[in-house]
This record gives sequence, C-alpha cells and structure tokens, in this order.
Amino acid sequence: MSSSTIEFRDLSKQYKDVLAVSNFNAQILSGRVTGFLGPNGAGKSTALRCLLGLVNPTSGEALINGGPYSALHDPIKKVGAVLDSRGFHPGLTAMQNLKVMASASGIDFGRIAEVLKVVDLEGATNKRTKGFSLGMKQRLSLAIAMLGDPEILILDEPANGLDPIGIVWLREFLQKLASEGRTILVSSHQLAEMQNTVDDVLIINKGVLVAQGTIDEIRQGKSLEEAFLDLTLRRSA
Repeated sequence: MSSSTIEFRDLSKQYKDVLAVSNFNAQILSGRVTGFLGPNGAGKSTALRCLLGLVNPTSGEALINGGPYSALHDPIKKVGAVLDSRGFHPGLTAMQNLKVMASASGIDFGRIAEVLKVVDLEGATNKRTKGFSLGMKQRLSLAIAMLGDPEILILDEPANGLDPIGIVWLREFLQKLASEGRTILVSSHQLAEMQNTVDDVLIINKGVLVAQGTIDEIRQGKSLEEAFLDLTLRRSA
C-alpha cells in the first residue's frame, strides 16, 4: 500500500468571536496509529472537519497526500472517516445501509460481507439499525468507513459505546490496519486506552498544539493521563 500522509499547515478556524483552531501544524505518518487528544472544545473536531472538507479554514490548510480532500480521485478508496456514528438510516438493516453507500460510491456489493466480517457484525446483517446499541452503531460506522479499503482512516471517538471487549477489539483492529501501512488518525478522550493503542500523539488545547511526538516522548515515564494533564490543565492554569 502506498505511503499516505496527513498534514496541517498553519491551520486556523475562526467562528465569529471564537478561535477554534490557531496556527495548527502537524504531520501524521503512515503505518502508525496517531492519537489526537485534547479536552472538550479544544479544536479536535474542527481540525478533522477542515481535513475532510466539511468546513473551510479561515487560514492555512489541511492536506491529504499533498492536496485538499476535494482534490482526491475516488476519495472513498483513499479516506475512510467516522465523525458521527449516526450517519445511516435507522429503518434500514446493516446490509441495506451498506448497499446504499456502496451503490453511491461504485463499490462492488461483494465488499459488504467482507467489511461486516471485519467489524464483527456478521450476526446483525439483517437487523434494522434503529435496534443497534451504541457500540454496534460504532462498528457499522467503521464498516462504512472501510468499504473502499482506504489507505487513510480518520476516526472521532470510535470507542464510544464499546464495552471492554469491544475496546480491545478496536485496539487490535487499528493496530492491524496500521501494520498494513495505512495512516490512522484517532481522536479520543479515553486516555488509558490510547496509551495502549497509539504510536504517536498530538495534544491540542484551546485550539493550539501543545505537544507532538511518539507515545514514549509524550509520556516521559508517566502515564498518558498524567502527561496529558501536565500539558493541558496544569500548563494553562
């Protein structure tokens, strides 16, 4: 699989009187799981939405393979994203929802059974998604993101609603994808789990990048939670 990178260059986004992201610079490496961490309202979701072309930066840019998301040819085969686990029709089954997405994207229906197996939802293929638990909805969102067998995966709080077994499954799932050379960017509040999952860390606070490095460089012998608090709460106090 070809090397893929995500890059933020002097990215800023202003909403009226709120500067959500300020001069954010970072590069996400392929073949690694990168944790994107920060308190509520730190600017993580805004940065991801800029990356996926859902909002326009006030200044700077967010790039995928050297260009904006809008310039990607066959974007579903380049980037899989989960920003919200409600992005499907509740009255349709898992299979039907995936068929809608596959049809819209020109993806062979044979891929659907593969992604349902990958996310351990084979037993819920014909169940209407309105009856899904939050954890099942997260898995279905991942299945949709994986439909195009993308080189890059961008996930916002993918562990929400997962039970402990599901969280371990997600960890192994992301690490396996990274080992295949994919680029994995994961936003999460679950610091204890991120400590066991990621290779690299970005920490943003009040729209500003406060730390970037490998997990060991960020932790410096402390737990990720302790390091996170030192870099956000205590530094800004």
